[in-house]
Amino acid sequence: MKAQVIVRLKDGVLDPQGEAVNRALIGLGYDTISSVRQGKLIELELDETDPVQAETKLKNMCEKLLANTVIENYTIDIAK
Repeated sequence: MKAQVIVRLKDGVLDPQGEAVNRALIGLGYDTISSVRQGKLIELELDETDPVQAETKLKNMCEKLLANTVIENYTIDIAK
């Protein structure tokens, strides 16, 4: 079973990487951009057949390692 976890900074948390990308894009002439937020995409393959159990395991992984839940949110997408 394939899954994707998307981790993003919570609203209100400074995003220096996003700001750097924003400045670079403006420098390249893309001046209609008002802000950029950067995150990370984690792709996983699980040896799991039950989507409910897979989601439970993925949430555990996110809470323990993949996301810093103090400053980041995450979403899980399991391929069906």
